[in-house]
Amino acid sequence: MKQETPGATQAEHKQPAQPLSQDLVRRFAAVVGEGYAICKPEQLHTYESDGLASFRVTPGIVVLPESTEEVVGCVKIAHEAGLPIVARGSGTGLSGGALPVPGCVLMGLSRMRKILEVDYDNAFMRVQPGVINLDVSKHIGPQGWYYAPDPSSQSVCSIGGNVAENSGGAHCLKYGFTVNHVLGLRMVLEDGSVVDVGGAVPDRPQYDLSGVVVGSEGLLGIVTEVVLRILRKPEATRTFFATFPSTTEAGNAVSAIIASGIVPAAIEMMDTLAIVAAKAATGVDWPEVAAALLMDVDGVAEECEHTSANAIELARKAGALEIRVPRDAAERELMWKGRKSAFAAVGRIARNYLVQDGVIPRSEIAVVLQEIAALGQRYGLQVANVFHAGDGNLHPLVLFDGRVPEEEKKAEEMSGEILRTCLRHGGSITGEHGVGADKAQYMAEMFTAQDLETMQLVRCAFDPAQRFNPGKMFPTPRLCGDRPGVYRPHPAELSGEAWRA
Repeated sequence: MKQETPGATQAEHKQPAQPLSQDLVRRFAAVVGEGYAICKPEQLHTYESDGLASFRVTPGIVVLPESTEEVVGCVKIAHEAGLPIVARGSGTGLSGGALPVPGCVLMGLSRMRKILEVDYDNAFMRVQPGVINLDVSKHIGPQGWYYAPDPSSQSVCSIGGNVAENSGGAHCLKYGFTVNHVLGLRMVLEDGSVVDVGGAVPDRPQYDLSGVVVGSEGLLGIVTEVVLRILRKPEATRTFFATFPSTTEAGNAVSAIIASGIVPAAIEMMDTLAIVAAKAATGVDWPEVAAALLMDVDGVAEECEHTSANAIELARKAGALEIRVPRDAAERELMWKGRKSAFAAVGRIARNYLVQDGVIPRSEIAVVLQEIAALGQRYGLQVANVFHAGDGNLHPLVLFDGRVPEEEKKAEEMSGEILRTCLRHGGSITGEHGVGADKAQYMAEMFTAQDLETMQLVRCAFDPAQRFNPGKMFPTPRLCGDRPGVYRPHPAELSGEAWRA
């Protein structure tokens, strides 16, 4: 999950273009329009990576459909030609989930940005996948409604990408991730057939296939419509900003607040480097302390006042140095702007950095942050920490200088050790950024072989030929001849002449 400064070269990971025949290009153009079937090499460069810029692969063609029907047409052509298909939203993903594979059809869904239906009586709306996350709340905000999942990139990331990665955001602690707000989906399968899963009615008496698709990282099909749960805006929101002498006290404050029964709408933590970067980018007037918490509570006004006061008192008991309450909405917005800009802002204090995404139990925050600091000392690299403390979703940013020989390699190795640290403490290798191409190698450290085989069987039920987004999420098969489906041992294995690795 590397962020590069402008002009940084990534040639070492670049794959050559795989040109498609002119006949295939014409067939795709006939479906989406000549201007939306992109095949010139200089145009394809734009689509070589997502937010994980350290890996670049040139697709065979980029098609930009505008409707379900156009997606169907493109999928059928790709199916007949035996071409892999990779879906792409806004390209803001941080795990290489939208990384092309050589010669693939890259299906860009950014033109599919219509809001198709809003039903306030039944609290849902139906949108195309290219709709920007923040635009959902902007559309329904004047009527007193909003959409809860709020990734830091919500001003640019798309609903389709959020569905693929099961994105969260600062307020997922109380309100849940994307999967908790998707009621139904329309999707195109590998043969071009269209299916609807779920629907506008919550808790339908059937298998929760929407829950299977959300977070599947584009491996099951192309989502062309999404039914979203929308919420009434809370009557009041109370925010406070607290500083601490170390991340240990800040972590203990988080544990104390949650253990008391308080469920914050959001509770975020930043360390010194993250604070310095946020100040440089947004002008927030924050002291450069070892750790800071930014917390929201929302609901009925009287309840908010009471809950916020209790949380502030618990923060003081945990060792808070200073507590600030914003004077007005503008000051609160600036505080949150500082937090949400932190990822990009780190580019002001480091030439290069890797963004990692792991999860740990809340009670382990202090000790894991200490172990990450020790890893930094061991590798000789700085780490900026900014993360969703309420649900233990860490986002350590490993800083390095790509001009220095071996520093990038050290940063990648250290990032892997951070994920292993999360696993040792009972956590996960990803909370919301996804596995993609970046973390597939760690899946076997988190799941058993039987777990992975079962996941593959689910995938095969949707896409038997595995044409959608191949090479993502799952580790490389143990044997080159491994194929989708139930494992059947070779006669040589049964006779004892050979065995599985």
